[in-house]
Amino acid sequence: MRIPNLFRRWLGNRGEAASAEFLESLGYRIIARQFRTIHGEVDLIALDGVTVVFIEVKTRSSQHKGQPFEAVNAVKQRKLTLAALVWLTQNRRLNQSVRFDVLSLIWTEGAAKPEIQHFRNAFEAVGFQQMYR
Repeated sequence: MRIPNLFRRWLGNRGEAASAEFLESLGYRIIARQFRTIHGEVDLIALDGVTVVFIEVKTRSSQHKGQPFEAVNAVKQRKLTLAALVWLTQNRRLNQSVRFDVLSLIWTEGAAKPEIQHFRNAFEAVGFQQMYR
């Protein structure tokens, strides 16, 4: 069964809000949400101490099609890296330490809160050497 786009968008926004709350409870400071570029979108950008963290949030209503984090493949990682580079450039933070985290949420129907898996430093920047050319 195909899930309508409106429901996916609602679930995704709900997952991002829950993720921001979760991260803030860990001491992260959210500094941007849904940062869009021509390369794609970064769901959340936060500070963990002095480290800028680019966070991909994947929310699903079930595990029927696998774990949400499995959707953060090499293509998605490259897009996130390029979007992060745009943000770092625009905000003049190219010399700041960065990290990519993934939050994987399963939010079943009727549940008050989702199950959250947090993958710190989930992947290295793809094509990172290109940032220094």
